[in-house]
Amino acid sequence: MPTSADVRVEPAPEILIAARHWLEPLRGTLDSEFIAAYLTGSVLTDHFDARHSRVNILIVARTLDLDRLEALAAVMPPGAKPGFEPLLVTRAQVERSLDVFPIEWFDIIERRFRLEGDDVFAGIEIPRQALRMQCEHELRAKHLRLRQAFVVAHGRADQLAAALRLTASGLAVLFRTLLRLRGETAPVGAPHTIERVAELYGLDSAGLLGPHLLRYSNRKPKLPEIQATYRKFLVELDRLIAAVDEMRVS
Repeated sequence: MPTSADVRVEPAPEILIAARHWLEPLRGTLDSEFIAAYLTGSVLTDHFDARHSRVNILIVARTLDLDRLEALAAVMPPGAKPGFEPLLVTRAQVERSLDVFPIEWFDIIERRFRLEGDDVFAGIEIPRQALRMQCEHELRAKHLRLRQAFVVAHGRADQLAAALRLTASGLAVLFRTLLRLRGETAPVGAPHTIERVAELYGLDSAGLLGPHLLRYSNRKPKLPEIQATYRKFLVELDRLIAAVDEMRVS
């Protein structure tokens, strides 16, 4: 069973060396407009594999006009190993989008490694109501896509399995957020996080675990098995959405 991405670890020394080397020309180009750079995402987990995953690096600047973006594009290191996935934002964009991307920023705030510069996120608080609303939005979107896929797949096991695996991607961060909204810290391991969500919201944990277990399994389930997994998950997802819709946060 894979380790949950919410377990923060220090980046490997070779990753830090490569990241600072990769950042150097971009920081030089930004000059006084540079504020900070962070490693985020899976590179801060103990299951990160540079052979298969890119290193997410967040760069915060004071301004990012088109001329400056052109200059950054000209010095962007090509073919770096490991591969880097940059996200360039201004401090104002961070501050003004806390209510638009609350889950994404919350995840970065909780799991970040500052490479250089000021700590932009120190003291920042994410609106709890915005977290709840984004959770509901994402869960409803997944439910709609799954229901549509159930009809379109027309009884094809491979397509139903693919839809569930796709749904499993991104569920962990939503479930961690739901626990945060209830004042809890997510336990170690995605399965334990899912089981705790099921317990807190009065759901069937086996049904809620279906997509996650399928995503990390090499088995190819037969149609009756995948249909049963699909149906159980849709039922529990619908119940979870109803609970999140009724949740009151302050």
